[in-house]
Amino acid sequence: MVPWGASAWTQTTRVTTELPDDTIKEYFLKTCSSDVGPVMMEGEYNSLVAIKALMPDLVPQTYGWGKYATESGTTYFLIMDFLDLIAELPDPTRFAELVSEFHRKSESPNGMFGFHVPTCHGKLTQSNEWDSNWSRFFTRLVTTSFEEDVRINGSLPGYEEAFTTLKNHVIPRLLEPLQADGRVITPRLIHGDLWEENVGTSVETGDPVLYDPSVFYAHHEYELGMWRRCVVFDQTYFRQYLLRFPPSEPTEEWEDRNRLYALRYNLAHSLLWLGTTDETRITSVSPTSESLPPLTDPPG
Repeated sequence: MVPWGASAWTQTTRVTTELPDDTIKEYFLKTCSSDVGPVMMEGEYNSLVAIKALMPDLVPQTYGWGKYATESGTTYFLIMDFLDLIAELPDPTRFAELVSEFHRKSESPNGMFGFHVPTCHGKLTQSNEWDSNWSRFFTRLVTTSFEEDVRINGSLPGYEEAFTTLKNHVIPRLLEPLQADGRVITPRLIHGDLWEENVGTSVETGDPVLYDPSVFYAHHEYELGMWRRCVVFDQTYFRQYLLRFPPSEPTEEWEDRNRLYALRYNLAHSLLWLGTTDETRITSVSPTSESLPPLTDPPG
């Protein structure tokens, strides 16, 4: 067993074993001794299982999660296959193809937004209880992040007032039309934290591999909120994805929804990465309407 990689919230280890037939088998072990450990490990285990059922090659095979006693207390663990990955950005075309296919293949088991167990964004437990209304679900999700941000970092002049305006006016204005006037959005399974540090390229296949998921069934566009604050997923990634999974109606409000979804990831960054100054990343990508692909273009 040797330490492997880096993680802000867990300890990660490469485990090499020799099987009875003398073959070598390697595993990737994640452990966490904090109070959030059981929620984190159970949530990620179920996240990996859910994605694996849809796209077997998109995530590593996981074998289980649990706990064990140590001299200092209880440690929670998650074990999966160890994969050889290239630490480089995936090809935009292939990445968009796989992510859009993953989203399209998924469908909520009960037709609602949410997930059957809590999942964590970093060390923050997400409010992902089932709800049939996406605007209401997202409001609860972003409110949890806001309240935790204020608890950890304190408030700023006008901060609560601005959030109240966001919650009472901006969110319903942008998200309620998605399920109004006969429009329907299908809850799709999303990775939930899809940025450059959670994507690798398989040495064996050359295809993108996702890890560290925090899934729930959501409006699929929510996944791309992280791409807005993630400087490396530039307009090429947006374009390739939207060619395969066009914006929901009303399409002319896609970018405003993308800004709104990115706000939740910005709040999470603020409360999880204390003491950072990140203005460049927060305002980085602006996939303006001029950069969107013609929706009649074929994939490619």
